[in-house]
Amino acid sequence: MPTTKSAAKRLRQSETRRAQNRSIKRSLSTYIRRVNEAVAAGDIAKSEAEFRLVGKKIDQAAAKRVLHANTAARTKSRISARIKRLKQAASA
Repeated sequence: MPTTKSAAKRLRQSETRRAQNRSIKRSLSTYIRRVNEAVAAGDIAKSEAEFRLVGKKIDQAAAKRVLHANTAARTKSRISARIKRLKQAASA
């Protein structure tokens, strides 16, 4: 339990921010799952459309410091690589 007024305020602020960050991270995982499902189904057009959306959402989360910048870049890179492999498999 916080003993000072400032500590109590910090606790309230951190609880609010934690709830917001958890919401953002949860929605990100949903967007990422949609891309992965589209890739697994072999749907190039849908996976690219979903990737544009998830890329924007990941960048927004990194800008708000919900995700570390390197984590955001790594995630986008891995998703992009999956889509690239899907395209190469489809063209071969």
